[in-house]
Amino acid sequence: MKPNFTQKVANWGNYPVVEKEIRSEDSFSRIKEFVLNHNEVIARGNGRCYGDASLGEAIFSTQKLNKFISFDRLNGIIECESGVLLSDVLEISVPQGYFLYVTPGTKFISVGGAIASDVHGKNHHAEGCFSEYVTEFKLMTENGNIITCSREENSDKFWATIGGMGLTGIILTVKFKLKNIESAYIRQESIKAENLDEIFRLFDESENWTYTVAWIDCLQKGKNLGRSILMRGEHAFQHELPQNIAKQPLRLKKKLQPTVPFYFPGFVLNALTVKIFNLLYYKKQTRKEVKNFIDYETFFYPLDAITDWNKIYGKSGFIQYQMVIPKEAGKEGMKQILETIAASGNGSFLAVLKLFGKNNPEAYNSFPFEGYTLALDFKVNSKLKKLVEKLDDIVQQFGGRIYLTKDSMSRSSLTNYLKNIQSSKFVSLQHKRIINNNS
Repeated sequence: MKPNFTQKVANWGNYPVVEKEIRSEDSFSRIKEFVLNHNEVIARGNGRCYGDASLGEAIFSTQKLNKFISFDRLNGIIECESGVLLSDVLEISVPQGYFLYVTPGTKFISVGGAIASDVHGKNHHAEGCFSEYVTEFKLMTENGNIITCSREENSDKFWATIGGMGLTGIILTVKFKLKNIESAYIRQESIKAENLDEIFRLFDESENWTYTVAWIDCLQKGKNLGRSILMRGEHAFQHELPQNIAKQPLRLKKKLQPTVPFYFPGFVLNALTVKIFNLLYYKKQTRKEVKNFIDYETFFYPLDAITDWNKIYGKSGFIQYQMVIPKEAGKEGMKQILETIAASGNGSFLAVLKLFGKNNPEAYNSFPFEGYTLALDFKVNSKLKKLVEKLDDIVQQFGGRIYLTKDSMSRSSLTNYLKNIQSSKFVSLQHKRIINNNS
């Protein structure tokens, strides 16, 4: 009798929750056996994506594929298994004077997941996506074979896997480049913007900065629509740092790690509390412009400082809705999106605006293209689906695109997915939803 490996599984948004078979192995031969014994399989990293992308009938968890293979300190090249987390990479690389070229807003994602989603960060306009710095990876295909994929070898599979959401196979190992840094600190400028016109002007003026991102108060209306704070930054050189941290520039002090011990009651997050939070966040910065040095964790991963922060949204969970609007239509598109959100009263606890640069045409499954992207967190409730439908319409009207890694509600007409979606063995709930919506 086969053991029952089914369990309740959800990603970081706790929506949807499914009961599926899930297995984790560290032996390539046992992974092959798992793949060959199932009609449908999807790989899952650390479960920190927001949507339903890594959920399926049979889930292979890469969490046991967590070993480093090599670290070329001279050239800054890491080789590791696909379940290694970005936090693990940072732990060994930062003290050696290296950092990730591209990182999303959490360091607790797997390296394999970073490729499958082709993650972007605050520097896409300057340095592109994660895939730009991947030199090769080993991929287990649906027949159990292991192939090496790079720009030169099996290049068709290489580019199909980049941003391919796991549809081409299970990534086993990855080799990628790191960037040199002199310190673990960021030289940051934080500037308040009163409305959408001002924040777009600030983005235009900041295109020479490596990192730019803006927090937006999405419940504002009228002349205050788009009220926000722009944060731009550069990796700090040792000679720039204050004396108290310049002596050990690559070391960070240990911090307390608060945790959210239980799911908040459903009534805690509502339009009023979100409005109050947004007001306090905007007023917290008392001056128009603030210049300072902050450690990389505070700059890149502010939410990682709180363990289990997703429980704030309660047991019903939340979604993150992220879209990109072409640059020439960015301001008008964002105006309509923010007006629609404000009118709905379904405010986002966290709304983040970023600028994308030109896309890499070879990475045809990758989400970003030149334009503005907005990521919004929404608590799941009875009105949310209607709001998502309205946002989908606006995104489609402006020729935009939604991010599959965050998606769990949007219509398939807006999604960008592999051409072989219906023939691949590697299938998730998200892909089935897309197929069903198209049939």
